[in-house]
Amino acid sequence: MWQQILESFFIPGELTLSLFTALLMALILSFFIAMIYRNTHRGMNYEPAFLTTLVLIAPVVALVMFFIRGDLVLSLGLIGSLSIIRFRTPIKDTRDMVFLFWAIVVGLGCGTENWTLALLATIFISIIIFMLFLFEYGRPKHSDFVLVVSGNNESPPNDTNQVIRNFSARSRVRSHDIVDEGWEIVYELRFNEDQEKETERFIAEVKALEGVKKVSLLAPQLALPM
Repeated sequence: MWQQILESFFIPGELTLSLFTALLMALILSFFIAMIYRNTHRGMNYEPAFLTTLVLIAPVVALVMFFIRGDLVLSLGLIGSLSIIRFRTPIKDTRDMVFLFWAIVVGLGCGTENWTLALLATIFISIIIFMLFLFEYGRPKHSDFVLVVSGNNESPPNDTNQVIRNFSARSRVRSHDIVDEGWEIVYELRFNEDQEKETERFIAEVKALEGVKKVSLLAPQLALPM
């Protein structure tokens, strides 16, 4: 009896080697995934803590798969335990969800000792991601901005609309306020790629108009142009 108890505390050498190899492989691949995420990320919703999640989730999933090892009872217990977990952190970018699922799949592959498939799949997906990043796939051909122009005269200068037409592909007035101290007009503008490079000159020309006191150009998107 005591011998059986002592033997239960020791793991066979082959199983220990397989477990160590699976965890090490999952850790290396998940670290590689995190580096790809960091180097190809665009926008302002970058969170450094998400990199730690990507690095750790694959080894954890691999360890879970090693515990199950084809045991139906343990797999049902795993499903029951996962049902009590509530993910409170919202995923702001759908691309983050892809990387998260990618790390989970790598953990599943390493935990089931399909190391070659996990490695080849990671290399293949990495090539696709870098190609999409280099060719800027999905980037819009135009950018929308909000222009706020205010002045202290009785009315805005007549040349404002002409300057806007010279630099903007499309424009329309969102609001026009006139108060005792002056006036303020809010425009919705659309710039193409070439026009977006001339925004500094555009702001300077609007600011140089007679009666213009303040000019503000805002990008209302949650994720700024990539």
